[in-house]
Amino acid sequence: MHWYLTVLKKYAVLDGRARPMEYWMFTLLDTLFAILAIVVGTMIGSMIGGPGEISFLGFWLLLAYMFILLMPKLSVTVRRLHDTGRSALWLFVGLIPLVGSLIILVLMVLEGEPGENEYGPNPIAVPSV
Repeated sequence: MHWYLTVLKKYAVLDGRARPMEYWMFTLLDTLFAILAIVVGTMIGSMIGGPGEISFLGFWLLLAYMFILLMPKLSVTVRRLHDTGRSALWLFVGLIPLVGSLIILVLMVLEGEPGENEYGPNPIAVPSV
């Protein structure tokens, strides 16, 4: 939970670097909370709507959650790209159909540059705040 809250606190910080653990723990918890939003929204919607009625409350709750966390997701991804020595413009690669998401996934898995790069000091060597 520490990593999730750290990313939320730095929601508008686009400079610096993010260590792999920060990115992946945020992504894991974000996915779990998104699934929880769907389940809770669907359960509440079915209780309100009655039996046999399709509820879209889960969808709308997920959409709201995704919209609220759009900036923190982008900022941690940009900082993770900085850790691998790439600029934020690499996010546009993700817009390429089919292969763009795979390329971004590979970039997120790569180990960060050792030592200091143009985006700041190595976040693994720097004690986290």
